[in-house]
Amino acid sequence: MAAFKNKANGTWYVQFRYTDWKGERQQKLKRGFATKKEAQTWEREFLMQKQADVNMTFESFAQLYEKDMKPKLKLNTWLTKESIIQKKILPYFGKRKLSEITAKDVMDWQNAIRELTDAKGKPYSPTYLKTVHNQLSALFNHAVRYYGLQVNPAAKAGNMGVEERREMLFWTKDEYLKFADAMMDKPLSYYAFEMLYWCGIREGELLALTPTDFDFEAGTVSISKSYQRLKGKDVITTPKTKKSNRVIKMPKFLCGEMEDYLKMFYSTGANERIFSVSKHYLHHEMDRGAKAAGVKRIRIHDLRHSHISLLIDMGFTALAIADRVGHESIDITYRYAHLFPTRQTEMADKLDFERMGT
Repeated sequence: MAAFKNKANGTWYVQFRYTDWKGERQQKLKRGFATKKEAQTWEREFLMQKQADVNMTFESFAQLYEKDMKPKLKLNTWLTKESIIQKKILPYFGKRKLSEITAKDVMDWQNAIRELTDAKGKPYSPTYLKTVHNQLSALFNHAVRYYGLQVNPAAKAGNMGVEERREMLFWTKDEYLKFADAMMDKPLSYYAFEMLYWCGIREGELLALTPTDFDFEAGTVSISKSYQRLKGKDVITTPKTKKSNRVIKMPKFLCGEMEDYLKMFYSTGANERIFSVSKHYLHHEMDRGAKAAGVKRIRIHDLRHSHISLLIDMGFTALAIADRVGHESIDITYRYAHLFPTRQTEMADKLDFERMGT
């Protein structure tokens, strides 16, 4: 591989031809290398990327992975992946050849990651360890599926960590009403929590709402987007899943409240966010309201659990609830099975009747 010296400034450059993915011949020029070896190394890695050669470095492959996957993913999803790749994977495997990383290498990496601590000096949680390993495995799976790598060494090494389901906390209706009463001194906070509790929407869905999402004649609110704050910028994305795109029927009292709220704050700006605050603001208000109301502190997302719990207690089916909150019915059945005790009792009673009737 030829490298050339720029006599004007003493740096090195490479210039060569290659065949692109459309079969067309292209010319590549890259300048600014400090040494001839650096220039030749860059050319070699570039050509191995183009040829999908598994002898490329892991760092080079990670660049291909980003090119392949980033356009398919939501920005917040990619940023989570990118952070793990940059901070937990490339420092260990970046300079290694993709094809030479073994299951034993992965096991050594796992042990090194287990030794790390977070910003507070605490070991990483089992859930986070599993997330980190899953990302490494995803990279190798991509190499196996599309680039000819023979085996996924992360899969052979086995997982680390384990997914821990966080405890679901709930407010009863009485607890929520005490909290809501404490929120009435700040209209924006009050109406935001009313939407969260009585509609069961996600935090990002709430913060993306605009006046045009409401149809007060039909008594509905349309959920079609989600809000994120990413790298200091407000970002509106599609909802979490396809099922999350839905139209929710609001109770009449909530329709009246939201009509009042929109009249108070918005005479124009039909497509502007009606809750132009951050998730941090809502968390702070949750702290304040729970303390003032004398109720247990729950997470913002637990208001969604509380809404589902209320609907189950009112006797609605898993299918009906799933349609309202944007879940699959199987997820409702699985995650909230312990909240359907009357159904279990009814089943047992009917089985008793069947047995005694024979």
